[in-house]
Amino acid sequence: MFKVVVPSLALVLAGFVAVSAAEKSGELESGLKPGAFPPAFHVRDITGPLKGETLCYRCRYSNKPVVNIFAREITPELTELIKNVDKQVAKNKDKKMEAFVVFLSDDADAIEPKIKELAKKNKLTIPLTLIEDVAGPEEYKISKDADVTVMMWVESEVKVNHAFAKGKLKKENVKKVAAETKKILED
Repeated sequence: MFKVVVPSLALVLAGFVAVSAAEKSGELESGLKPGAFPPAFHVRDITGPLKGETLCYRCRYSNKPVVNIFAREITPELTELIKNVDKQVAKNKDKKMEAFVVFLSDDADAIEPKIKELAKKNKLTIPLTLIEDVAGPEEYKISKDADVTVMMWVESEVKVNHAFAKGKLKKENVKKVAAETKKILED
């Protein structure tokens, strides 16, 4: 009996350590996991080249290296993340890197002017878009607890996924996530 208890206890402790590390980083499960296929979904372009139109940036960017950020609120940390990703896109135009941000909101009238101001104030070139639904596209499984979900894919395969609960996206996370763009740029 002692032999059965010891391995079971070890598994319980290992699970506790893994959960504690995830909780400590502020990350949670949201969005498509690495290896998944990112399906098509439509957004309303607020600041991009097709502002005012409803379109599928997922479709438009096809198999290119893409960073897709889903967000529910504009915060200083989110702004830093978007600025970092915008810089990465500019730096990697030769690799055809693209990115877009999707704000999830039930109140488009309230958030749209804030999105436009965010783009203008920070001179952002990547499209900032909107889905008028806080749940986001159903197939993407965006957690209701996630304030920010970041997915990166290339050749229609998710390579990176990070999600943060409200107030958990910190400066160190911003740098870490932005640095992971290399995972979709490797040849």
